[in-house]
Amino acid sequence: MLNDETIKIVQSTAPVLKEHSKQIGITFYRLLFDKAPELYNLFNQTNQKRGLQQEALGYAVYAAGEHITDLSALNPVIERICHKHRAIGIMPEQYPIVGETLLQAVKVVLGDAATDEILDAWGQAYGYISEAFISLEKKLYDETEKQHGGWSGYRDFYIDHKVKETDEITSFYLKPKDGKEIATYKPGQYLTIKAAVPGEQYTHVRHYSISDSPNKEYYRISVKREDRNEDGPAGIVSNFLHENNSKGGTFAISAPAGDFVLKENDRPIVFISGGIGVTPMMSMLNTLMENKDDRQITFVHAAANSETHAFKEHVETLTEKNSNLDTVICYSMPTDQDLSQRNFDKEGFINKELISSISYVKDAEIYFCGSIPFMQAINHSLEQLKIPMEQINYEVFNPIAMLDE
Repeated sequence: MLNDETIKIVQSTAPVLKEHSKQIGITFYRLLFDKAPELYNLFNQTNQKRGLQQEALGYAVYAAGEHITDLSALNPVIERICHKHRAIGIMPEQYPIVGETLLQAVKVVLGDAATDEILDAWGQAYGYISEAFISLEKKLYDETEKQHGGWSGYRDFYIDHKVKETDEITSFYLKPKDGKEIATYKPGQYLTIKAAVPGEQYTHVRHYSISDSPNKEYYRISVKREDRNEDGPAGIVSNFLHENNSKGGTFAISAPAGDFVLKENDRPIVFISGGIGVTPMMSMLNTLMENKDDRQITFVHAAANSETHAFKEHVETLTEKNSNLDTVICYSMPTDQDLSQRNFDKEGFINKELISSISYVKDAEIYFCGSIPFMQAINHSLEQLKIPMEQINYEVFNPIAMLDE
C-alpha cells in the first residue's frame, strides 16, 4: 500500500499531469519505441499517427492519480484496458519498461518542476496500479485458456467466405486452420487480429467486434474500409482486409475479449448505433432473437443513407418476425430513392427527442456504439433524460476510454 505522503503528492500533482497530458503521451511513445521498437508490433500505428493513443495515455495517467485511494472508481476503465491487454498479449515483464519510460517522459515535459520527490511518488503509484492490472490480466488469461475451445496467445484462422454488406463494409467468416473447436464468447465482444501487411516493417494488431451470435463454427467480423480523410491516414489493416484477402486468407487471432456485453437482467433493451457501431449490436440482437427473448427491444440505427446501411434487410426481417422488436432508422443524407420510398423513420440525427419517444427508455438497459462524436452526443442526451448510469453501456472503437474527456 502507498503511504499518506505519497498519496498526497500524487493527488496534488495529478492536475499538472493532466494539463500536460498530451505532450507527456507524445514524449512517452517516442521514448518507448526508441528503447523497444519491437513494441510497435503491439500498438495500433494508425492511432499513433492520429494521436489517439497519446491522448488515451494522458487521460489514464491523470485519472489513476486522481483516484489513487480508490481505484474501484476506475473499474470500467481498468477492465476495458485489461481486456485489450489480454487480447494483444501484454505480459507482466513489459510493465517495468513502461513505468520507467513514463517517469522519464514526465521529467522531460515538466523539467525542473518534476522533482525527485514527485517522480518517486509517481513511481510508487505506478507500481501499485500495475499490480492491479497484472492481477486482473492473469485472471483473464487463465479463464481464456481454460474455457472450452479456448487458447492462449494467437491461433491461425482462415477466411471461409466473405459477404459484401455495403460498398465500404464487408463481413469475413473465419474458421480455425487446425479444425478444432473455437471458444464461445459473450455477445458484444471482439476478436483481435495480428496482420502481417506486405511492405510494413511491423505487424499490425486490430480489434474487430464479432458481428454474429455465439456457438457457431465460425467467427464473423464486419469491417469498414477506412479511407484517408482530413481526420487522419487510411486504415492499414481495413484496406488490407478488403483489397488483398479472399477465401483462404490466413490471420493470427487471439480469443474473444471485451467487457461491452449483454447484461443478465430483465430490463427492456434499447440499442443505439451509428455506422459501423452496429457490429456488436448485431451479435447482441441476433443472440436475443435466437434465444426467443420476449423483452421489449428497440433497435435505433443511424447511417448516411440506405447505401451505407449495413444489415438493413436482416434487421427488417427480424422485426417482421418478432413482435417485441421495434426499429427506428435515421438517415442524415438520404438518397432520392430513400426519400421516394421513405424507407427510414427520421431524416437527420438521433437526438434526445427521438430517444425520449421510446416509452420505456428510462427503465431500459441501453447499449450504444459508434464514432466518438456520435457517442458523446448520445451520452449527453441520456444525461439530459436522467437515465441512471448503471443502465448505460457503451463501446468505443479507439483507445480513448471515457466520453467526457
